[in-house]
Amino acid sequence: MLYLIENQKKKFPHIKKGKGHPLILLHGLMGGLSNFKALLDFFPKKGYQVIIPSLPLYKMPLLLTNIYSISKYVIQFLIKIRIQRATLIGNSLGGHIALIIAKKRLDLVHSVVLTGSSGLFEKAFGDAFPKRENYEYIRRKSQEVFFDPNMATKELVDEVFHIVNDKKKGIKTLYIAKSAMKYNMSKDLSVIQQPICLIWGRQDHITPPEIAREFHRLLPHSELHWIDKCGHVPMMEHPKIFIEILEKWLSKFNFNHENFFCKI
Repeated sequence: MLYLIENQKKKFPHIKKGKGHPLILLHGLMGGLSNFKALLDFFPKKGYQVIIPSLPLYKMPLLLTNIYSISKYVIQFLIKIRIQRATLIGNSLGGHIALIIAKKRLDLVHSVVLTGSSGLFEKAFGDAFPKRENYEYIRRKSQEVFFDPNMATKELVDEVFHIVNDKKKGIKTLYIAKSAMKYNMSKDLSVIQQPICLIWGRQDHITPPEIAREFHRLLPHSELHWIDKCGHVPMMEHPKIFIEILEKWLSKFNFNHENFFCKI
């Protein structure tokens, strides 16, 4: 990891950099904090505070290993660090978590950015990891995440291979994935009134373009932006374009006079 994780041994390990309007970055099920490196490098220089919590995907008891509990954890984290009216930026599972929080805690969420978000549909491994001991199979599945298969580096493939072949992590990964599939938000999206920015890869095979269009249709205050020659993780595959879209969208809001910290 390129940056120091604050309070690594405490309940809410996270990365925090910069001052200003808080951007909370939420990674996906097979993702990590490093997926957002470009955003962490860029936005603190532009007057934003970037915060990336380390999601407890493998640290909760099995019965609590689900998307609802992880969303509750992030809510507790935001309250603990006394931040409100933040912009939540979520990829894949992280986007799903952001939507759940936006629905439940209007006071904590100013706006939401979704990229390759689950919540309506996501092409997953299924009920098990077939051929999980087959490295070549895991390599191919990892490549499917990107438009450019070379983005699936050996380091990334090794990490996924380790997760699915670790019995405890593999089981918990399946529990979270299945809970996300069950928590379909199609009937909930109309009540989410915060501004939403959808940034989607045109060649996303995990959450295909029609899913982005459906999010755009169901979310009352949403904008949809496309990145061409791009798969499921635009902020990794085309970070400059992603940042350009995001910065322009954020510039619509006047954050100068807002209070982002809870009063005690």
